[in-house]
Amino acid sequence: MAYKLKGYIVVVLIIIIWCIGSVNNYWSGYILPSPETVLGTFISLVSSGTLFKHIGQSLIRILLGFFITLILGIPLGILFGVNKKIYVYFKPILEFIRHTPPLALVPMLILWFGIGEKSKIIIIVLASFFPVFLNTIKGVEGCDKKLIEVGKVFNLTKRQIFFKIVIPSALPNILVGMKLGIGYSWRAIIGAEMVAASSGLGYLILDGQQLSRSDVVVVGILSIGILGSLMDYIFSILVKKINVWRLEVDANEGV
Repeated sequence: MAYKLKGYIVVVLIIIIWCIGSVNNYWSGYILPSPETVLGTFISLVSSGTLFKHIGQSLIRILLGFFITLILGIPLGILFGVNKKIYVYFKPILEFIRHTPPLALVPMLILWFGIGEKSKIIIIVLASFFPVFLNTIKGVEGCDKKLIEVGKVFNLTKRQIFFKIVIPSALPNILVGMKLGIGYSWRAIIGAEMVAASSGLGYLILDGQQLSRSDVVVVGILSIGILGSLMDYIFSILVKKINVWRLEVDANEGV
């Protein structure tokens, strides 16, 4: 418990410095509003429902885009991980897309799909696809060949080897890819909402900047950080539970 609390020492120090600096006017409240002002703005946005509205819109976009990513990234990762000869044909174009920042495509996507939801969802898919895809390939390729040989010794079919050995072996890497992908989704959607949106946390931050409301900007930034950390924490718990489940299943099968 004490070890976990150590990670919050720096956070507390930053808040203390922020409070002291604001009280003593070490900087302009226009540049960095006081904690009291930010808290008041947060309460106001929560009371009016505005903050929940923007959070809800961003979450819906992220979850929808991430769901599409899982549908595309995991099967393709498994396919190319098992069939390396096929992957050779697609690797150059995939590498090209991977090294192209999704936000660089925003103007083109707006021309093609307008400023509606499609362009934002595509940005999320492009941002989160490769962490999921590449980690799935890594997991499949990293499957212990000795386990596969043991499966063959026990006369398991290719289908049984795939589902009982390859997929369970790749699962931890797939979960790591999902954890990274959801983080990339947050970064991408905020940028997309700043360019073309009328709702969402990115829009809230941009609107605050245009209205010279730095307190609104800070509330938006803190909301993103808290939500991102919370989702990362949920994924960490999920990874641990699945790893424990795998160990239990392996132990039971061994018995």
